[in-house]
Parts: sequence; C-alpha cells; structure tokens
Amino acid sequence: MAIVLARVDNRLIHGQVLEAWVPFVQADCLVVVDDVVAQDPFRKHLMIAVVPGELTVEVCSHAEVAQLCHNSAMMAKNVIVLFSTPHDALQAFRDGMHFPSLNLGNMHAEEGKRCISRTLFIDVNDQENLNTLSGLGVTISAQCIPSDRALLWDCQDEELKG
Repeated sequence: MAIVLARVDNRLIHGQVLEAWVPFVQADCLVVVDDVVAQDPFRKHLMIAVVPGELTVEVCSHAEVAQLCHNSAMMAKNVIVLFSTPHDALQAFRDGMHFPSLNLGNMHAEEGKRCISRTLFIDVNDQENLNTLSGLGVTISAQCIPSDRALLWDCQDEELKG
C-alpha cells in the first residue's frame, strides 16, 4: 500500500480530507485506524456513507493494521491513513504501518491540553508520542489543507516552527 498521507485529525473523515487532501495527493483509498470506530457499527457506517463512491474506505482496529498492510488488494492503492490521536499513529507505526511523514490536522481543545496552533491542542502524552515518532524518522508537520504553510514539529522545543 502506498501511503500518500498519514494524518492525525480527531474528526477523521470530513470535508478538508475529502475536498482538499484527496485530490491533492491523488488518493483512491481512505483508511481509518481507530479502535472505537471499528467496534461501533453505526459510526463505521457513517464514516463510509460520507465518502464518494469512487473512493475505497477501510475502517480497522489496531489489531487489524498488520493484516491490512499486507493485503494484496491494497498494494495498488494510494492511501490516506487517518488517526484520531498521535498515540494511534504511533501504535500503527509500531504494528508495521510505516509512513515517512505525519500531518497534524486538528486536535480539539480538552482539559489538560495546551494550544500549539489554532487547530492543535496537545497534552504530555501527545508530546511524547510525537517525539517518539520523530525519533523513529517520521517528519511531523501541521497543515490543515494543502494550500496552508506547513509548520514542522520541533522535538527539542516541543512546538511547531515554520
């Protein structure tokens, strides 16, 4: 499988992904890696229902990641992989879903999280997971849509720089 974009966005499939990223990276498949969505038939159905028919959609749990990566039907696909959290991205990476870069799209404000950009709020666990991915060679940047300037994650300062 050719991963053309790996993205953390707690909204998962939504307009920015479908209208901006899919055409920009010429994706023909969306993969959502999320244990909660994969185990909830209603949410899974909603995720699939909003996607245009010309795109393939896979919703999988972390337990299914390795199998999906070796699925022969996926080998010819240009895939956007979507994660809810940096933890999900790190777990998938450790399970064999390797991607050279990780795009941070949107991480909602929650208690205990600090703002690092207008759309990104992180806590200590998010920082640690991003730093670990960076240490594994993954380039991390924040960019809502392709026409926005990308801001790179700086592990030492644990902030975005651009």
